[in-house]
Amino acid sequence: MRYRPAGKELFTYNREKLQKRLKPNSVAIVRANDIMPTNADGTMGFRQNADLFYLTGIDQEDTIVLLAPDFPDESLREVLFLRETSEEIAIWEGHKFTKEEGREISGITTVKWSHEFHKVLYTILAESTNIYLESNEHIRAASEVTTSNQRFVKWCMEHYPLYNYERLAPILYDLRCIKSEKEIEIIKHACDITANTFRKMLGLIKPGVWEYEVEAEYIYEFILHRSRGFAYTPIIGGGANSCVLHYIENNQQLKSGDVLLMDVGAEYGNYNADLTRTVPVNGKFTKRQRAVYDAVLRVKNDAIDMLTPGGVIPEYHKEVGKIMESELLGLGLLDKTDIKKQNPAWPAYKKYFMHGTSHHLGIDVHDVASIYKVFEPGMVFTVEPGIYIREEGLGIRIEDNIVITKEGHINLLAGAPCHAEEIEDLMNRS
Repeated sequence: MRYRPAGKELFTYNREKLQKRLKPNSVAIVRANDIMPTNADGTMGFRQNADLFYLTGIDQEDTIVLLAPDFPDESLREVLFLRETSEEIAIWEGHKFTKEEGREISGITTVKWSHEFHKVLYTILAESTNIYLESNEHIRAASEVTTSNQRFVKWCMEHYPLYNYERLAPILYDLRCIKSEKEIEIIKHACDITANTFRKMLGLIKPGVWEYEVEAEYIYEFILHRSRGFAYTPIIGGGANSCVLHYIENNQQLKSGDVLLMDVGAEYGNYNADLTRTVPVNGKFTKRQRAVYDAVLRVKNDAIDMLTPGGVIPEYHKEVGKIMESELLGLGLLDKTDIKKQNPAWPAYKKYFMHGTSHHLGIDVHDVASIYKVFEPGMVFTVEPGIYIREEGLGIRIEDNIVITKEGHINLLAGAPCHAEEIEDLMNRS
């Protein structure tokens, strides 16, 4: 792995939190993600199951963790299963974790090869009542691909039908949305890599540069600083492309007089940053662009101030919508008639701001948690309002990553300039 390991203390702590939430005489099982195929004999890059990484820190395929905190034999209360390597695997694929490395990374003492899993499971189930299994229950999940954990759920219920089955996802999601100090430190590192790269980009953006050239500079800097790369497919949209929310073609030439919207983030240690900044291609906002930009900036700042303990996402989004409505009225994009005739289920402001303001951030970019979970210290959110005026080819979005604290909040992307004057100054100085 390219990044520095977080330390076994983090993953030991995470497992302890989970085991306290299990019913007596339970076993919890989480498996690694598959390596997904492309065509012929090709495969996609491996991305670890977020729950498995959260519990073990192991970033390798064919890995399983089994937790049975009440099992009589203490040596089998936590078991990590790794892929057994061979000379042939070492030649073709390179190094795989040894048992000693698995212990050092995860903090789990008992490490076995993955082909031993079913024998150990049979032994542990003889003294168990409840089986906790993992599933992807993210509210926006829409994949039709059958995963390793889904196949295991089916297999397990067929072979051990008389046990009491429990969902692991609600517990893990509840735990994962409150970040420890170590997790926040890692996310901050990903944010620092992202913010520092953005500052460098301000000296490179100019008319005639291609969107993909901007993308190339980002990935170069990310990897140079030991990031695995992009946390998600980057959005580099100039001109009218700035109005396409998930624009990923990144294949157009930047023109003077346009803005460039960049939604990018580095991943570090399996944790993610999520930054959006919008800049003038020629180094100077027009009067109209500046008016829209400042409106979005005010909404962002007000939204950040609203991220305090006790709130919930649905009510928070409603309040941000009211602020955005006021700004759109001031820009002349809406009038009082639009407000009077609006559909409450789809307010008038959504013509120009059609997405949510915030989502949880962590091991997953759209990290897991119920949208009704009350805000608590340790939660990390994006704040990303935007105004998209398609008829003008003008899209402005500004996004920061915020940690809620007891006293207020911390902006993990404070190092990325967001005030128009500073952006213009840095672009023209370069």
